[in-house]
Amino acid sequence: QVQLVESGGGLVQAGGSLRLSCVASGSIFSIRAMGWYRQAPGKQRDMVALILSGGSTTYADSVKGRFTISRDNAKNAVYLQMNSLEPEDSAVYYCYADIKSTYGRFANFWGQGTQVTVSS
Repeated sequence: QVQLVESGGGLVQAGGSLRLSCVASGSIFSIRAMGWYRQAPGKQRDMVALILSGGSTTYADSVKGRFTISRDNAKNAVYLQMNSLEPEDSAVYYCYADIKSTYGRFANFWGQGTQVTVSS
């Protein structure tokens, strides 16, 4: 069984910073992409940032220049450094990983979500 556990959400004022962390654990054979999505009330879940095992990254246009995604392959961890936060960044942030378990094929896994609230 594979689990993703997130941490680091919270309440911050506009212009502030937060760092999200996510660690994958369980019967993991290989991880391809890892990343972060977010979902605000009444809206769809959107990609924020993705990082491949080799280090290449993709960002949503709305966070480019403000957010930085990084990854520690040895720890099966992914991080999201969020700077210059805006009220529009408020959402539940979900960790995502494309994982091949020791007994199956590659599949998408999600964390439980962590709330980020940015006050104006």
